[in-house]
Amino acid sequence: MTQPGDDYEAPDQEALVDDVDEMMDTGYSPPESYRGEGFGTTADEAVEGESLDERLRQEEPEPDPYADTDEVLDDGEVGAARAGRLVDPDAGFGEDTESDLIAEDVGIDGAGASAEEAAVHIVED
Repeated sequence: MTQPGDDYEAPDQEALVDDVDEMMDTGYSPPESYRGEGFGTTADEAVEGESLDERLRQEEPEPDPYADTDEVLDDGEVGAARAGRLVDPDAGFGEDTESDLIAEDVGIDGAGASAEEAAVHIVED
């Protein structure tokens, strides 16, 4: 008597396992933060648990996003005026004989700029 699934064929083992050499080269990336000597690092502390007062003492308040700050965020890296489309002097036709990257600002193309084009701003020297 045949059971449902008797005609099951196992997948090719080569397809299931990546290249062993490549797998060994990938390595392991440990967690970025060090847990340190805080509460809960021993088995007894983990079983006992941490009280609410202890947890509240460790809490760091978040900064108020609505607080007035005198911090100036403009570091001169981004200009105020948006650049238009940058076009090669020969409009991209022919062989590029210039060793420098040279382009002309031909203006904003009817507000149909891509996200990359809209991100380009003019920075004054």
